Amino acid sequence: MQKLRNNKFELIQMPPQNTQSLIVSSGRDCLVFDPWGRADDWDSVLQERGLKLRAIYLTHGHPDHIAAAPELAKRHNVSWYLHNADFRLVGWGNDLLEYFGLPPITINDVRPTELALERTEVLPNMFMEVIETPGHTPGGVAYHFPDEKILVIGDTLFQESIGRYDLPGGDKHMLFKSISNIYTMDLPADTEIIHGHGMATDISWLKANNPYFRK
Repeated sequence: MQKLRNNKFELIQMPPQNTQSLIVSSGRDCLVFDPWGRADDWDSVLQERGLKLRAIYLTHGHPDHIAAAPELAKRHNVSWYLHNADFRLVGWGNDLLEYFGLPPITINDVRPTELALERTEVLPNMFMEVIETPGHTPGGVAYHFPDEKILVIGDTLFQESIGRYDLPGGDKHMLFKSISNIYTMDLPADTEIIHGHGMATDISWLKANNPYFRK
């Protein structure tokens, strides 16, 4: 498992191995991003670390990024946040979950909460900015922690490639525009980038190695 520079951020690869999930903690309080896998496994991880789940955040609505979210939110009585443009994707692609032996989900299990597109204090003294990144899906977002120099980018951009735009709601033009918008934010070169799949990188690495990361 790759370690991130900031120890408040922990990459999690839940079985069956697929998506890069994330736990963000401050003291005993924590957030979970893109919880792939089973709610039982997430409960075990939270219990082992002595963490209290406060909220769940999704970069987009594909099943490999929301698999455990409804059940985990129900068990811990917390909200799971998703851009409203991706609400219609909840339940789409349940065949993928079936392939991996995971239970199907529907939007009626526990409805997602609409994501506020603003800077928010999500944990004590920890602020997060939501950046819209449509293209891979209509409601794709990235989560920026400016003080910690962390950007959670989902499937918009990978180490040397980009996310698919041929799935329902995908849009090639919007995806390239979203990537350009991230580029022109001129984030510090050492801002660490957490991708939805594969190893984490940083801004300087993407500029040198990813041919799609351009204005």
